[in-house]
Formats: sequence, structure tokens, C-alpha cells
Amino acid sequence: MQTDFFAMDKVILMIYFAGIILFGAYFRKKSSTAEGFMIADGRLPSWAVGLSMLGTFVSSVTFLAYPGQAYNSNWDVFVFSLTLPIAALAATLYFIPLYRTRVKVSAYEYLEQRFGPWARIYGSVSFMLGSLARIGMILFLVSIVLHNLTGWSYATIIIMTGVGVTLYTVLGGIEAVIWTDVIQVAILLGGAVATAIILLSGMPEGPGQVFSIAQSHNKFSLGSWDLDLIRPTAWVVALYGIIENFRNFGVDQNYVQRYQATRSIKDASRSVWTAAIAYIPISALFLFIGTALFAYYTVHPDQLPASLTGPLSGDKIYPHFIVTQLPAGIRGLIIAAIFAAAMSSIDSSLNCVSTLSLLDFYKRYVNRNAGERESMRMLRGFTIFWGILGTVAGLAMIRVQTALETGWQLAGIAGGGVIGLFLLGIAFRWVKRWQAVVAVIVSIISIVWATFARNLPEPWDWMACPWHARMIGVIGTITLLMVGLGLSMATLSEKKSCD
Repeated sequence: MQTDFFAMDKVILMIYFAGIILFGAYFRKKSSTAEGFMIADGRLPSWAVGLSMLGTFVSSVTFLAYPGQAYNSNWDVFVFSLTLPIAALAATLYFIPLYRTRVKVSAYEYLEQRFGPWARIYGSVSFMLGSLARIGMILFLVSIVLHNLTGWSYATIIIMTGVGVTLYTVLGGIEAVIWTDVIQVAILLGGAVATAIILLSGMPEGPGQVFSIAQSHNKFSLGSWDLDLIRPTAWVVALYGIIENFRNFGVDQNYVQRYQATRSIKDASRSVWTAAIAYIPISALFLFIGTALFAYYTVHPDQLPASLTGPLSGDKIYPHFIVTQLPAGIRGLIIAAIFAAAMSSIDSSLNCVSTLSLLDFYKRYVNRNAGERESMRMLRGFTIFWGILGTVAGLAMIRVQTALETGWQLAGIAGGGVIGLFLLGIAFRWVKRWQAVVAVIVSIISIVWATFARNLPEPWDWMACPWHARMIGVIGTITLLMVGLGLSMATLSEKKSCD
């Protein structure tokens, strides 16, 4: 539903958009070397790096899709947030010391040390594919809001946002990414708090009406705790959360690169805990917004158009409320907050995939002796290249119906086996290279099966994957670990019998 786009809203958006690009340009001199561009010469404070990690977590997927999920269903995705401390503990004890002592910048350098060059390529490519999917999803979610507000086409908004983020990432490198993330986290939190206050004050019987309506519809439920992996139970979310957050804090270049941007192992650990602990109440806030929206439109059904009454309308409910119920000025601030959520995730992904393109591919297979000037030229060129690809991915996402589910599935598909390979290498040092190769191949096959073997024709339904789509990454990880360990144990047994 399109509404008038007031001059005040336009001014706020234009000032924010231009300000972020200029802020990125401010760091151009500090990012004039390859190390400065990639890890800011390891000089950034832990609190800023932690807030930057938080900004990567709180993307548009959280800002828009979490309210949509709570509106459509309940708080089952909150279980995902509760698994973060487990992953943060593992990162503090194992992953951060590993990266700070054994690798330079690329997370996947460790895979090469452990299993050979093929493993580094596999890890890098998986991360790049996952990043493209994430950038595309975030750009699409931003376009939903501005399309409803301005009437501009989805494509125009996606292209405009993609160009803006790419520009300041090219100019300022990782230091621009981190400091703009700090600003953007403050803006998006302010927008979320303002929305919650407006929703609570808009209830005819007072704020308590939100809670009474939510309780009567079981909206605060964390889902079913039945031991069932076929339906989207809380156990499915918990398993997905453990694997995905292990992948985030353990092997995701977005976080590994930030570990190197801090001054010490201790500072890197502090940054992880800052992000992990802060995300729990923040995700609860966005889920509460979705619950409050459900209560609001329960008592104001006349304000909801027929096009938003279906079961898949949740992702568009919050944008609809913003453009129809918020006053001018405040609406502009909320839209700026959504832009902030999008940019704080996209800029990081662009910087990281460009870094990997240089270190894992260009300097290993094209020009090993690339100097400082050539490295900087390639880093900026790769940033533009991936910015274009990410924008194209955003355009391809326009037909997607449910952003959160799709984003989770794509993350599972792209990264499902990588964390398994890391765990195989770290925890089981006797696993050989060829055994890891076979395990990865079988893991990829299992991910393809879990992704595409659904709703098959009756003669083939015996081949269908019975587990919920959120389990894709879990299936790939467990398969890789089981095959790798199984082969190594069989080899050891055979060797003992021969002796």
C-alpha cells in the first residue's frame, strides 16, 4: 500500500545515505594498504568490533523477517538466539586462539594447512555463495519497505542500495565497515524501540492488551518440544542454531576477519561475547514487535488490506505499519534504521568476499608476487565485482515469499559442510586428507538431497527427505563428520588387523 512520502522523510533518508558514504570515504587513507583494507592493521577496540559483529547479525532479516515470523506464528526462532552463548564459548576456547596464532586473514587457510589446497577452495567458495544469497535476501527485504513507501520499483531500490553500500566499502575498507556498523546499530535499535513504544501506546485498552491478546493466541510460545525433526519444532531450531552459530563464530569470514582486526586474543574474545549476549534481548525485541503487530491488527482489522491477510504476509506487515501508521519524520527514522540494518551486513560481506578473492585465489593462482599497489587495485576491483553480483542476487530474490525461511535454507545449503570440515580437522587429528575429500563429497550429496528431494511424485516419494528444511545444514554437517570418522576408524581397524 503506497502512501505519501513526505519531504521530511526524504530529507532524513538522503542525509543518512549521503552521510554513510562520506563517512566511509573518511577512512580511505587508513585503508590505503592491503592489511589496512582487510583487517585495519589489527588496531580496533573490542567494543567497536563486537558491535560490528552484532550489526552483521541484526541485518534486515532480523529487522523485518523476525517480526514477520512472530506475526505469522510464534517465538520459536528465539531458540536460535539462545544457542549463541554455546558458539561464543567454543569460539573463545578454540577458534580465536587458532586463527590468531596459525592463520593470517583467511579463515580457510587453516583448512589448507590441515587437508590441502582443495579444502581452502571449498571453504572459500561455500562462504562466497552463502554471502551472495545473504546479500540478495537483505537487499530484497529493504526494497519491500521503500516500494510500499515510495512506489519505486523493487529493482530501482535494490540497485540504488547495492551501489551505495559498494561505494563506501570500496572507499574505506574494513575500518569503514566497522565504524559505520557502530553507528548503524545505534540507529536500528532506536528505530526498533520507537516502533515498540508506538505499538504499545496505540492499543485501545492500553499496553496490557498486547500481552492478553498474545497469550490467548499462544504467540509467546517457543514452539513444540516434541522430539520431531520433521515439523519445525524447537529442537529443529536448536539444532539449526547450534550448527549455524558454530559456523558463524567458528568459520565465517565475516567474524574471523574481525578477530584479526582487534589487538589481541583477549580483545577478540570480548568482541564475540559482546555480540552474542547483546543479540539475545535484541532478537526478543524484534519478535515482540511482530507479536505487538498481531495484537494491533487484531483490534484494528479495518487497517489491514485484504492483500495482507494470507498466511505468508508476515514479512510485509511491519513495512505496512511503518508506511501507514507512523508520522512523518519518525517514519523516515525507521526507514533509515532498516537501511542501517541492511548496510551493516552487506558491507561486511563485500569486504570479506573481496579479501578471500585476493588471498585464496588471486595471490595463490594468478600472481603470487602481487605487490601492495596491485593488491589494493584488486581488492577494490573485487569489491565492485561482488557488489554487482550481490545486487543481481537481490533482483533474483524478488519472487521469494518468506524471507526468514528462505534465508535459513540458503545458509544451510551454502555452509552446511564447512563447519563439519573444520570440526573434523580440529577435533580428530588422525583423519587423513583423502578421507576428508570423500566426507565432503558425501556431505554435498546429502545437502543436495535434503534440498531438492521434497514433494516428489508418488513413484519416487520413498527418496524424499523427511526432515524439515531447517535441518539442511545440520544434515550436511553430521553426514560429513560421520563419513570422515567412519572412514578413519575403518582404516585404523584394517591397519591393526594387518599388524
